[in-house]
Amino acid sequence: MSVDVECIVVGAGVIGLAVARQLARKGCETLILDSAANVGSGISSRNSEVIHAGIYYAPGSLKARMCREGKEMLYDFCESRAISYHRCGKLVVADSQSQLSDIAEIAARAKANDVLDIQTLSAQAVSRLEPEVSCVGGLFSPSTGIIDSHALMLSLLGEAENEGAVLCLSTKVTSISEEHGHILVNTNTEQGGYKIRCKYLINAAGLSAVGIASSCQSTNVRPVMAKGNYFRLIGKSPFQRLVYPVPEPGGLGVHTTIDLQGFARFGPDVQWVNAENYEVDETLEATFRKRVSQYWPAIAGRTISPDYAGIRSKIVIDNKLYPDFLFQGSESHGVRGLINCLGIESPGLTSCLAIANYVQEQL
Repeated sequence: MSVDVECIVVGAGVIGLAVARQLARKGCETLILDSAANVGSGISSRNSEVIHAGIYYAPGSLKARMCREGKEMLYDFCESRAISYHRCGKLVVADSQSQLSDIAEIAARAKANDVLDIQTLSAQAVSRLEPEVSCVGGLFSPSTGIIDSHALMLSLLGEAENEGAVLCLSTKVTSISEEHGHILVNTNTEQGGYKIRCKYLINAAGLSAVGIASSCQSTNVRPVMAKGNYFRLIGKSPFQRLVYPVPEPGGLGVHTTIDLQGFARFGPDVQWVNAENYEVDETLEATFRKRVSQYWPAIAGRTISPDYAGIRSKIVIDNKLYPDFLFQGSESHGVRGLINCLGIESPGLTSCLAIANYVQEQL
């Protein structure tokens, strides 16, 4: 069976839903496909739910630009749609004198990214904000926050559907190809296979995005997966703000975040894996305790338990880890109307509305 539609968005995570909403608002007939049985059940629901300020990313990068723009867009969106969020702020702390240079480097990068509200703090100033934090100094990002990501995705979907977009779940895209000036999308469902022709295709399939892109083009992009585990704190949170250590290779370090109910969790760590696996290994508890104790020694007297895990959708190009978002248009693969959204990891949630605008502009 075959059907025709103007635009297909592959992926009903936060990026796919934001893109579908934007295209539908512009009058594009839009079909959203996702292999899962529920919206946002993949990597979009397995993160820290942090609205990032944009302090870590290389100046001039897409991550820096889209995080800075997307942050304000997201706060405005939440405010106007009554989506729960909290602009709680974030501390990044140094646990040794040698890490103070890292703090200074982050502050300089924030300034280069036009994030101008960063405050460099002494250990005493940090202690006044969060008395239980142990450090030799740090910085404070007041525009960092947390969000109800599930409510955000439902709102994006609702607005997309109000503009005529149609959602098809349990529909796996097996391959794409170019056919007579159109894009042919092959899918598998419980009812059988479908071929759908479209004028535009936005590949926002998260961990599957590179595989879908590779089905119609030769590419030097390879997907790699960085698993991140989380543990939750039993009982009252010691912090009112997010607390981060100095970043580590592959991630931002085992940090402490709070949710909208005021409970704390720790993570994520970085584990390079070859297959999707969302089980949290209980034996990691000792490692988590050691790493968190560097800035919160009182964890020794508290109970923590395994919570959940997520996977960062990273990419490698020419055997080097690619540090930025990658949007492949026809100039890269030769297929008119196709945009591959690759390597959309953090700050993808923060950047979702800015990414949607960017993709729509490319089309």
